[in-house]
Amino acid sequence: MRHVITLLVENEFGVLARIAGLFSGRGFNIECLSVAETLDPAVSTMTIVTRGDDQIIEQVLKQLNKLISIIKVVDLIDKDFVEREMILVKVLATEKTREEILRIVDIFRGKVIDVGAKTYTIEITGDEKKIDALLSLLKPLGIKELVRTGRVAMSRGSKAMTELT
Repeated sequence: MRHVITLLVENEFGVLARIAGLFSGRGFNIECLSVAETLDPAVSTMTIVTRGDDQIIEQVLKQLNKLISIIKVVDLIDKDFVEREMILVKVLATEKTREEILRIVDIFRGKVIDVGAKTYTIEITGDEKKIDALLSLLKPLGIKELVRTGRVAMSRGSKAMTELT
């Protein structure tokens, strides 16, 4: 089962390595990882997407809570949450495909952020289904390069991460 885990961590050297080591030491793959400072530059939010059964994830969460630099750990799988990812995709743009690419980008509320002689670079933000749908339409046109930010997630409603249990 897929789990989206958010962490509040002290923004200091080695935190990411300790967390990654905890996952790899237990044979877990981190499918997606995103880290950035919060409003407080001394604290970062980390979003980790992984897969595993509930018992193993429970053990990982307990081990994460024991790490010194971790302030809070929340598995969002049991919560109502939103998640987004951003991609940059470079697509071959010929005279025949330029208009079609622009229509697709418009439908998905994306932006063309760079125009080359033979390519368009497109920025799209959305959930996993939206990103996958866009890529399935662009693939036949010729995707030259793709980079993804990884998912970020946040619980819905008025409670902040520090207020979640």
